Amino acid sequence: MKIDPAAKPFTAMAAVPTVIAALARRPRTTAALGLLTAGVTLFFRDPDRTPDHTPVSDPDVVLAPADGIVMHVGEPQPGIAPPGEWQQVSIFLSLLDVHMNRSPYGGRVIDVTHTPGRFLAAYRAESATKNERSEIIVERVVDGRPRRVVYRQLVGQLARRIVTRIEPGDEVPTGARMGLMKFGSRMDVFVPPEVQLEISKGKRAIGGETVLGRFPAAAQS
Repeated sequence: MKIDPAAKPFTAMAAVPTVIAALARRPRTTAALGLLTAGVTLFFRDPDRTPDHTPVSDPDVVLAPADGIVMHVGEPQPGIAPPGEWQQVSIFLSLLDVHMNRSPYGGRVIDVTHTPGRFLAAYRAESATKNERSEIIVERVVDGRPRRVVYRQLVGQLARRIVTRIEPGDEVPTGARMGLMKFGSRMDVFVPPEVQLEISKGKRAIGGETVLGRFPAAAQS
């Protein structure tokens, strides 16, 4: 199992009490703390997904950017979407979910904006405008027409740091790793009205695998 390098300081901190308990010859405490250390490390697990082995060649598909439960699909929640006309898909990540984030749509990164904020529960609608977050805008030209997808990494009550590993000017493939959020969070994806959404509220999404929607085929657009 691959573990993201961001795990190192957290694993080290969690391991200190385990070592102390072992030196004090407290086997039960050592075992319990050892499980905690393993759990912290596994939070940063980074499993390979299909785009890691087979590049996504379909320019119309929009994939889930993260593992989790789909908590909103359709018209944007009030005051949340960027300017313009959009549809919104929101995914809530629990502590047990893989927290690696992936680009839902490939193209050139137009902008990356980090906004400091609060740490409300990520499943609350107001977290999208009040919590700390990073917003990424990706654009791709298909058949001479530009397509834009906007997505956001939002931290929650326990997540206190966003890691965004792409920047303006980068070319990012659909489904490629682009960062992570630490300890529970949410991702919002905004797609144009013409995208046919294929996911529904309450479904489980798998980052880089689950299809959220599709643009009309270039020949028909």
